[in-house]
Order: sequence, then structure tokens, then C-alpha cells
Amino acid sequence: MNKKGPKSVKMFVRCMVAAALSLIVLLGTAAGVSADEADAKRILKAMSDYLGAQKSFSFEFDATLEVVTTDEQVLALASSGTVILNRPDKIRVTRAGGFADAALFFDGKTLTLLGKNLNQYTQLDVPGTIDHLIDELRDTYQRPLPAADLLLSNSYDELMRDVVDVKDLGSGVIGGIECDYFAFRTDEVDWQIWIAQAKRPYPCRYVITSKRISGGPQYTVQTRDWKTGSEVAATDFKLKEPNQGCSGRTEGSEGHG
Repeated sequence: MNKKGPKSVKMFVRCMVAAALSLIVLLGTAAGVSADEADAKRILKAMSDYLGAQKSFSFEFDATLEVVTTDEQVLALASSGTVILNRPDKIRVTRAGGFADAALFFDGKTLTLLGKNLNQYTQLDVPGTIDHLIDELRDTYQRPLPAADLLLSNSYDELMRDVVDVKDLGSGVIGGIECDYFAFRTDEVDWQIWIAQAKRPYPCRYVITSKRISGGPQYTVQTRDWKTGSEVAATDFKLKEPNQGCSGRTEGSEGHG
């Protein structure tokens, strides 16, 4: 094996940096030329319509939540999980990471949050649809579901809320799937989405970047193993036998409208 001397290594690094900068310039130029706001909106709407039309779907995901420390170090908290959804009012979500191992069950009437690592569960009366549940979790309990906007029956309207800039960035490959790649901006966040180029235009990756927090932390969800209709395994949307090994705690018996 040939060894490179210090000068050769430095030259190699300089060449790589120059190549990367050139690529950034080219991408910026291409984005300016190929940006097609109408086409981006059309494909995003097609994704929203496709997901909204599915009576049931499931997928696995990997998520990364970045946090910025007081000394401005950006740390990434990683987790993985699953989502199983039956419209209009049933959903099950699991998520496991270094700090939590949790599950959510919703059957149209009762929401159960199970903290496996804490050996506890909480049940709330939240009758209604999945859309209503997502709003309640986000606005009332500050517990948003992973990529919650994508799970709404009409995700397009929520995603496009307050958008001031749209870019069509061509295509990309996520998990071996060729995708259409778009970037959107609002006053508070920038977000990007990669949508599968196929008969099933599902989201492959979704990235949200905060513009109001120093360091611009991101929340990234990458999905895989999408199933729809009869492909989705039969699921129980209630927590089975919660009293075995878990201490229960019931709140919100009057529900929230």
C-alpha cells in the first residue's frame, strides 16, 4: 500500500474541498434554473392526496433530533420506530432511542402513552379522528407525533401554511429509492422533503430546520418499508394488559375538544 506524505495529503484535501465548493456552486445554479414552484406544489399535493386516500398504511422510520447546548455544540439524538395507521381514527406509534422507549396507542376514543423504560403508562380520553389527535398532542400536550404533518388527511394545506419560498432541486436517492427533492421556506423554519418517484408518492425523508434557534438545529425523519391496504398487518390499537408490570396513571377523563 502506498503511503502519502504530508504534502500529498494536504493537496488531496485541497482538491476535495475545491471539488465540493464547485459542486455547491453548480447545484446553486441548477436550482435557480430548474426551480419550478408550480411543479413542486403539484407533486407535494399528489403525495398529500395519495396518503390521504389510504385507509391504512404503515412504515418504519429513523429520526434525528438536534439540540444545541449552551456552549453552542450541536448534538443529535437518534431514535427509530414504526407507525401503523388506519383512517379515520386509529394509530399506533413506537419509538426507541437512547433516552426513551415509548409507544402510543389510539383507538378513536382513548389515547394510551406507554413509557417502557419508565414502566408507566398514561391514558387520556381524546375522542375523534387522527387529525384531531395530532392537533391535541401538538397544541395541548406538546407531544407531536413523528412527522405528524405527513399523517394528516390533508397534509398539503398544513405543509404549505406560511410558505414563502419553494425550490425544485431535482432528484435524489434515499434508501435506494429515486425521489423528487424540494425545499420550502417559512419565516420560522426551512424544510425539505424527498418524495418517491413512483405510483406510490410517499415521503422518503423530511427535514425541518429551525431558524429561530441559534445553530439551526434540525429534525430529520427518514422512512422505509412502506405498506398500504392489505399489506398492512392486523394491529391492536389498544394497550394489552397494561396492569402487568406497569403502573398506570389516568388523566384527562373529560377529554379535550
